[in-house]
Amino acid sequence: MPRIPSTRASGGKPIVAVIFTHSHIDHFGGIEGVLSAEHAQRDNVRIIAPKGFMQESTSENLLAGPAMGRRATYMFGGALARSPRDHVDSGLGKAPSKGHFSILAPTDVIDHTGQTLTVDGLEFDFQYAPESEAPAELTFYLPQLKAFCGAELVSHTLHNIYTLRGAKVRDALKWSDYIDEALQRYGRRADVVFNSHHWPVWGHDRIVDYLKIQRDTYKYIHDQTLRLANAGYTPREIAEQLTLPESLAKPFHNRGYYGTISHDSKAVYQWYFGWFDGNPANLDPLPPADAAKKYVAFMGGTDAVIEKAQQSYDAGEYRWAAQVLNHVVFAEPDNDAAKALLAKTYDQLGYRAQSGPWRDVYLTGAKELREGAQGTSLDMSRGLGLLRQVPIERFFDAMAARLNGPEAATSNLTINFDFQDRGENHVLTIENGVLHHWKRPPADNANATVRLTHPALLALIGGQLSPQQLKVDGDRASLGRFFSLLEAPDRGFAIVTP
Repeated sequence: MPRIPSTRASGGKPIVAVIFTHSHIDHFGGIEGVLSAEHAQRDNVRIIAPKGFMQESTSENLLAGPAMGRRATYMFGGALARSPRDHVDSGLGKAPSKGHFSILAPTDVIDHTGQTLTVDGLEFDFQYAPESEAPAELTFYLPQLKAFCGAELVSHTLHNIYTLRGAKVRDALKWSDYIDEALQRYGRRADVVFNSHHWPVWGHDRIVDYLKIQRDTYKYIHDQTLRLANAGYTPREIAEQLTLPESLAKPFHNRGYYGTISHDSKAVYQWYFGWFDGNPANLDPLPPADAAKKYVAFMGGTDAVIEKAQQSYDAGEYRWAAQVLNHVVFAEPDNDAAKALLAKTYDQLGYRAQSGPWRDVYLTGAKELREGAQGTSLDMSRGLGLLRQVPIERFFDAMAARLNGPEAATSNLTINFDFQDRGENHVLTIENGVLHHWKRPPADNANATVRLTHPALLALIGGQLSPQQLKVDGDRASLGRFFSLLEAPDRGFAIVTP
């Protein structure tokens, strides 16, 4: 990736600080397009971020990255053409970047509201807003300019309390409370609100109205979901009947172009009650493929189900047709007629969707039914700049999530990883099908000790270096056994087929 000198990226002026408002990759991943790590260190550039930023940003993209990246292909339409019949918008913007991504560790950490910093003569008044739109997030106010940066607490769309790519569910009540706090602290002093996505809001009265509507939307979804849950309604029942009052539904900046009332209300339910809706029939149901075969048999067999599904399709009952045809495809994944009709059904659901992610999910499902799996949106080969900054402990956490527990159940292994360029040792053990790791002196009873450097670890993870090329003291066969127990993630796993 070509690195842009910091003075060129800023129009000829030196960059003195960078603010990462939160821990999502589209808000830090492009840092090397503006500022390289070498420039940051050489020029003492301040990197300002909320507490927990490094942990949350790296865990999301490393620990859960394979599954999340695959699902992101659906949410953002990464495999779709840019055309009127395919991907048109993500809801927050046209589409995520497909370039290289990186990260820089903070030099200044924001850990409480009211914390102030003076950067190049300009005062910043920070609001610390964790567990809102992101697990680690901040906003800030510039008193001298009467400008409030709302980060992604507020946007010109209804946002996600749960994101379809899969991430930690957000606390809708905290989210609403943070917007209220911003309104009370800054809203009545601000002349402009600017955010991480979309356009600014100018003028005191418009700003107050804008913040109130966004604040009340998340609280309305929160409170009304709980009201209905406490009346015995389940997530799908709540999603089907919950609507915003006209005062919240009418403003353009509050429409469901990204998040939706449907999946946001389900997220509130999940936050409080988890995945189980209380119905015993849903406690231990058959897995999809097994259940699908029985559904199809109960409904009169494959041909009968497809015929009835065609009738539902012709009648415009696309939601029902999709449910029925999904059973056929999971019962008979090679049934071309069922896949073709389900793909057409997903097309229609996608064309009707207001939400950009909903449209992309449906249309990507249709494309994969026709053409097969389309891969993943997270290519870690483009993320070397991020991997360089990830703490070593996090890589071992990721290894633990790749351990084949059943295969490892009878193994007892201890391996030292001696990072000679950093003067630190990590002890890894496998016992009871679990991988543990500690930063501590080498274990005397280790089966093997690996002598390596941090760049060698990155090369090992990226596949440029094989375990056989590592320098090893002790039993090399034990090290081979260790690596054989780690599964490579499937970055193209099936979603619309079993």
